[in-house]
Amino acid sequence: MTKEIVLTGITTTGTPHLGNYVGAIRPSIEASRIDSNETYFFLADFHALIKCHDPARVQQSRLEIAATWLACGLDPEKATFYRQSDIPEIAELNWLLTCVTGKGLMNRSHAYKAAVDENVSADQDADYGITMGLFCYPVLMSADILAFNAKKVPVGRDQIQHIEMARDIAGRFNHIFGQHFVLPEAVVGDETSLLKGLDGRKMSKSYNNTIPLFEGEKKLKKAINKIVTNLLEPGEPKDPEGSTVFEIYQAFATPEQTAEMRQKFADGIAWGQAKKELFELVNSELSEAREKYNELMASPEVVEEILQAGAKKARARAQSLLKELRKSVGLVNFN
Repeated sequence: MTKEIVLTGITTTGTPHLGNYVGAIRPSIEASRIDSNETYFFLADFHALIKCHDPARVQQSRLEIAATWLACGLDPEKATFYRQSDIPEIAELNWLLTCVTGKGLMNRSHAYKAAVDENVSADQDADYGITMGLFCYPVLMSADILAFNAKKVPVGRDQIQHIEMARDIAGRFNHIFGQHFVLPEAVVGDETSLLKGLDGRKMSKSYNNTIPLFEGEKKLKKAINKIVTNLLEPGEPKDPEGSTVFEIYQAFATPEQTAEMRQKFADGIAWGQAKKELFELVNSELSEAREKYNELMASPEVVEEILQAGAKKARARAQSLLKELRKSVGLVNFN
């Protein structure tokens, strides 16, 4: 039976938080345990350089995120786990794809348009501070996917456009040079919905509203207690819809636990009690993984060995494809 290739990655610019865990790490690890899947997981450290020019931060984040995936149960024997920057074939493919990608397609990228809009609103030149890394980000993301001909790409809803662009770019390359690429598909389920942060907006490092994943029980409890709620008193019914406390609880709870908490909201549970129960639920799921994470952070050589083994597997796959692509575009030897 031909296995379906599933691929996902996380940009290495910060410390993993609950949003990363619920939106990408946990569902991806679950996917890696399905026998019919061939899974690829990577640290998107080339992407990190688009926004972060702090070498120490990038280096630390790579270790933290690698340790997080492994601590959460990723089995490197079943999945191919690697750093993007350890696969030079991705950078080579990025250039081959760039040469068939229309600038007009990149003009429509949400990230680029948002940066332009922000500049215009501030009475700056439209392209002030916008690098080619940001502008061409969707091409590099396409190379990440197409280097392994991934069919399924689990993403949050804010990344769907990039998968659609990858399809367009792959289709254009296939039209010019022959059928080489599978057209990828975005996989967006309930498990990849965006988790709200402390202030009710999308949980993001950019908003400084994240809840730490493995920074210890005290910091986890402190962060949960900072979640913004309304002014309803104990005993007053509370609406779970739109509540960050309820949303995060639901992301970690069983259907039965969710139903019980929904009833407690209707009965007017105090916000302090709701946050206490949220902390206990989240901490119970993360405590064992946190211990493993701390062990890995103290032994970076163990993480490095795993990543190097993963890179060897990933390169073998990517090199085979790039050999075909080089021939198709005319980059062949004369003898």
